Amino acid sequence: MSGNTEQRSRRIAVVTGAARGIGHATAARLLRNGWIVGAFDIESHGLAELKDIAAAHGTTVVTGPLDVRDPQQWREALASVCEDHLDLLVNNAGLLAAGPFVDTDLERHRALVDVNVLGTINGAHTAFPYLKNAARPVLLNLGSASAIYGQPDLATYGATKFAVRGLTEALELEWAEHGIAVLDLWPLFVNTAMVKGVSIGAIQSFGVRLNETDVAAAAVAAVERSIRARRNRKWPRNVHHAVGSQARFLAALSQVTPNWANRLLTERLTRRPAS
Repeated sequence: MSGNTEQRSRRIAVVTGAARGIGHATAARLLRNGWIVGAFDIESHGLAELKDIAAAHGTTVVTGPLDVRDPQQWREALASVCEDHLDLLVNNAGLLAAGPFVDTDLERHRALVDVNVLGTINGAHTAFPYLKNAARPVLLNLGSASAIYGQPDLATYGATKFAVRGLTEALELEWAEHGIAVLDLWPLFVNTAMVKGVSIGAIQSFGVRLNETDVAAAAVAAVERSIRARRNRKWPRNVHHAVGSQARFLAALSQVTPNWANRLLTERLTRRPAS
């Protein structure tokens, strides 16, 4: 897309894990809003649909393979979309494993860390040169309400989301001097393939009340609010954006209750269903 005047006049986003679920819905919503989108995933099924959406809304989508664990693939993906700048990176690609910690194979634990943590770090690191050249750039990481308090049966998954939370908070401070807004989203359980067949205490307590379009809408709204806030010379105060009434309630409660109370609440809400 080098030399393309369209690229210079439209906002450019890159979305990972875009073949399905939250990533696909977010890429689709951005295209409908007129963004140029780079939509990448380790699998290609589902990416073709985005080309039809782009054509219907007079914009462009670039699709391709991306294993977020591989920095070289990140460099190639970004170069295929960005001439010199990137307005938005959505670090969405992620894995979920649920069940007792010791019953989960160590390779699965490692895969969660590699994709959810190292994949997010790789994205932020390789996208930085493009983000800092944009007018009002945003880095949006997909976190989770699991980063409020550690949950049984989601131990490593939750730990990876605590890592994303810490990275988001640190980069929000560190990259402020470059004009880059850094945010994350905290949805609770979302009705995607990741939770299909999962039966743990937390799902029994909360249910699955969100779908991918709910989270995509929250993602784009958070980005737009950030852009408007900086246009008015005000930085967004909320780094973390809880999605859905349940997550908002839990996030707000965790800020005013002592640690022992958060532990007790989590223990009661995440009890394993009776066998």
